[in-house]
Amino acid sequence: RIYFLIDGGKQTIKEKNLEFIIKGDSKIISIAAASIVAKVFRDKLMTDLEEVYKGYKFSKNKGYGTKFHREAIKKLGLSDIHRKSFNLKKFL
Repeated sequence: RIYFLIDGGKQTIKEKNLEFIIKGDSKIISIAAASIVAKVFRDKLMTDLEEVYKGYKFSKNKGYGTKFHREAIKKLGLSDIHRKSFNLKKFL
């Protein structure tokens, strides 16, 4: 049987093989390791995407709302990889 430990508060997902653990990355070593792997993967992906989406400097900000990144969005608009569901008003 597969059992999933998920970092974060309980979601509306109703599955018997899921356990949501608040601050799980500081409590469970496998969640912490998965978090590191995910961050390294995402950072590499953002660096690679800089070649496709010029002007956002993803290799520098990894898509986080730095001052430069906010200014790039104002100037260039949202790309098709920006999360439209994310509340960008606080960044712009």
